[in-house]
Amino acid sequence: MQYLFLPRRSNPELGIRRRYEALATVAFVILGTPLASTHLAAQWLKYPTGGVPRKADGKVDMSAPSPRMADGKPDFSGLWTTGEPNVRRTGELSSPKEAPGPREPQSPNDRQSPGDAGAITASRQMANIGVDLPGGLPYQPWLVPIVKERTDNLAKDDPHIKCLPDNFLRAYGLPHLLKFVHTPNLLLVLDEMNAGYRQVFTDARPLPEDPTPSWQGYSSGKWSGDTLVIDTTGLRDDTWIDWNGSVLTQAAKVREQIRRPDFGHLEIQVTVDDPKAYTKPWTVTLRQRIVVDTELIDEICLENEQSLKHLK
Repeated sequence: MQYLFLPRRSNPELGIRRRYEALATVAFVILGTPLASTHLAAQWLKYPTGGVPRKADGKVDMSAPSPRMADGKPDFSGLWTTGEPNVRRTGELSSPKEAPGPREPQSPNDRQSPGDAGAITASRQMANIGVDLPGGLPYQPWLVPIVKERTDNLAKDDPHIKCLPDNFLRAYGLPHLLKFVHTPNLLLVLDEMNAGYRQVFTDARPLPEDPTPSWQGYSSGKWSGDTLVIDTTGLRDDTWIDWNGSVLTQAAKVREQIRRPDFGHLEIQVTVDDPKAYTKPWTVTLRQRIVVDTELIDEICLENEQSLKHLK
């Protein structure tokens, strides 16, 4: 019964259905009211994104220069999804025990196209964020049996299943859109899943010395050339960062180095220094790809949530 919730989050066919069923439901209601043709366009699921560079054939120019803010720094604003989707056999349920897809699952042509808003998929790092690290994540001995148990029981205690907030590192790889809203003093990240949000302050404020632990922690960023360097502390203990049950603790210090090398891509190098959970710092790169001509839609898993009662 643990499959009742998680596969839905990582099933691309359901991803297509959830977006278009939502659109169809809303359209049905509107068609029964006056001025239907006027209001249909207001659903925004296919509304053209402004300021998108396009080639002569109308396709998005993914390699165009990254946009800039008024101060000349790269502008990370946009809708994003994983740039390394996990490619599975058709109809296969996602599982913490599932082997990840290949490192380069897309063809060169696919990589030069925006993400498909109707088929959002999870990343190849969703189950194991350290899948590309030689030897895997360097767990402290106490964490090894915990991760093994969580993997073996198919993550039945995953906070995601219980509709609790997803940590920002994990959100980069889940099958939900992220919207970046970037200003000179703030990078705001809106998560389609459960209407979550994260604030990254870039106004030179120091990190709190004795923070109250929180789901997203406290994030302060500064520029190093065209790279935004974000330091985060103040996370809750046992904050899951993948489906295997790897965690961050209150001792964690997370550094992200975010680049936008061109219009269509983000490169996020993440270094985790958490001596309570890991024997040494480790670094991974989580890539993102732009999504255009759509918008966020409500995805509130607490509405008619059915998983928890089957897990008791």
